[in-house]
Amino acid sequence: MKKSPSNDTSISAHENDAPKLDISSLIDVCFLLLIYFLVTTTIQPREQDLSTHVPFPSDHHRAVILPMVIEIKQDGGVVVNPCDAAEIVESDPDSRKLPLLSDRLQILTSLGRADQPKVLLKVHDSVQQQRYIDVINCLAGAGIKDIALVD
Repeated sequence: MKKSPSNDTSISAHENDAPKLDISSLIDVCFLLLIYFLVTTTIQPREQDLSTHVPFPSDHHRAVILPMVIEIKQDGGVVVNPCDAAEIVESDPDSRKLPLLSDRLQILTSLGRADQPKVLLKVHDSVQQQRYIDVINCLAGAGIKDIALVD
């Protein structure tokens, strides 16, 4: 069966009149949404990008250094570790230089690791201010910055 040419033109004209869906604006909206979500999301690092600290075997063998306790007595005497193994490093309240205390602090800093050695300082209420400053000067001379005052 042959179709007449007039019939073909009427069908093609009918097909051209059919409504079409223009998806170019939908594609634009999809791209805008994609850009919006890419910009607003937070980028989390992958697991292999996270920094980790792996301790070296030598870290396990280091001894824990307890803080040194320095007590300034009421009469101006200076005692190192008053509870455990008390050692009087200066009994003369008029002496401004504390060589034994400086030696003990140098030993403490030489034993220390990368972190600063800690010192606990017990000061009696009636101690002269100069004695307190003398002890602080010894601590500063040894390079100790981590000092705590205790009652």
